[in-house]
Amino acid sequence: MKISARNVLKSTVKSIVKGAVNTEVVLEVAPGIEIVSVITKSSATALKLKKGKTAYAVIKASSVLVAVD
Repeated sequence: MKISARNVLKSTVKSIVKGAVNTEVVLEVAPGIEIVSVITKSSATALKLKKGKTAYAVIKASSVLVAVD
């Protein structure tokens, strides 16, 4: 796989919650560290996602927000 995004995190699919249109996918990048993504139901089907499968979190953002209390 070649991709222009610089932030690619190898992970494991921890859970999948299918909705009518979208699917919530929880990826575990390290023990206790998770990234949650909402993708279309058709994309989840095309990727053949299932719990325990290796997947990649590809993060492409033009800005990062930082906040403090």
